[in-house]
Amino acid sequence: MIQGRLAPASRTERVRAPGRFAFSLSSRALLLLGIGLIWILPALIDRRALLIMAAWDVVVLTLAAADLRRLPRPSDLRVTRAWSSPLSIGSAATVHVTVENEGAIPTVLDVADYTAPALCRDLPEAKLRVGARSAASLSYDVLPRERGDLEIGAVAATWWSDWRLTERWGVAPAFQRTRVYPDFAAARHETMYLIRSRQVALEKRRAKFAGTGREFESLRDYREGDERRDVSWRASARRGKLVTRVYQPERSQAVWILVDAGRLLRARLADRAMLDTSATAALALAQVALASGDRVGLMAYGRRLQHRLAPARGAGHFRAIVEALATVHADGVDADHATAVATLLTAQKRRALIVWLTEIAETAGVPDVIEHAMTMAGRHVVLFAVMRQPELQDLAAAEPASVRDMYRVVAAQEALERRDGLLHGLRQRGALVVEVSPAELAAGVVDRYLETKERGLV
Repeated sequence: MIQGRLAPASRTERVRAPGRFAFSLSSRALLLLGIGLIWILPALIDRRALLIMAAWDVVVLTLAAADLRRLPRPSDLRVTRAWSSPLSIGSAATVHVTVENEGAIPTVLDVADYTAPALCRDLPEAKLRVGARSAASLSYDVLPRERGDLEIGAVAATWWSDWRLTERWGVAPAFQRTRVYPDFAAARHETMYLIRSRQVALEKRRAKFAGTGREFESLRDYREGDERRDVSWRASARRGKLVTRVYQPERSQAVWILVDAGRLLRARLADRAMLDTSATAALALAQVALASGDRVGLMAYGRRLQHRLAPARGAGHFRAIVEALATVHADGVDADHATAVATLLTAQKRRALIVWLTEIAETAGVPDVIEHAMTMAGRHVVLFAVMRQPELQDLAAAEPASVRDMYRVVAAQEALERRDGLLHGLRQRGALVVEVSPAELAAGVVDRYLETKERGLV
């Protein structure tokens, strides 16, 4: 339902002539005029042949003028661009360009839609035949490769009649700003995961973490292994057998999603910017957390704070999260982790789950993002999520073929060892760490969130 409202609005404009003389003779008319030049040779003998050539040209030009008068004027053509679905990075969508002809004769048009290159590599164009007072459509698919706001240009058209002696051209100024959102498909996949397997996952976690829930859910018969503190003695007395209380994770908890948009997230992994992958994971987590009854907050930052949404629930709040994630952009400098953490700690006094989607910088000392994560772990439950770098792992596992390759392999191995050491230290300080491939980031974060909920860590 929300996705339907996120689709770009349709745009309708009448064609306008780019100038006062937006018409010309066609190649057919020029060919006919060229045929008349054959009378030049007879005119060398008898100049009266020039009269025949002039008469021929007059006839051709008269027919061309009549053809031009028959053609629909630019204002007789109306162009509508409509979008079938929201624009989501990595997901195809269909665009329909409809041309309505209010003229009195059928018309053939060459139509070109000047869409953004980030949506479609090739210029969408087609030849349409539109009957008198009817319409025809051009449909093409777009595959967004960049998240954020994109500019869509005008629709250009050239048209002629069946006589094809003259042609007109014009432009429909259907300029639009469209917004490309994070990957809805991945977020929807995690939502279906929640719906289909939540009960199974909860039962497995209850068996492992019995009695750790905080909120009463129901009563059931006592099972071997249940803790005695969970036995409801009053219900057991009424039923004449032992009855155990079943708990569920506490609802309406605060979940903060912290999105790092510094320069490190500009890197591309698996043909997609790391920030785009983080935004998709944040969208999936927000959707699942809201469906679980929690309040979700969002903070996206680079050198400066870009978005901050206080924890809340509801469809309107989810829409605000989606819009914010669509417009987060990566800065060209390092992110200011200190200011972001200080702002979050000031806004969130009570214990909460903080999911930090970030990356670790290669520095001689301990990166400040690790230091600040350790600081927050003393007051909140910190879920520190980073992406593995497959190319670096492949390089570290490669067999060097030369001295230069050996240095590169050793450097990659040292980088991975240092990264593992930093993450191990973070775990020892009480933070939860998710380090997965880019394709698994959304699923990994959501799964760890569900485990955190079931264990009642917040």
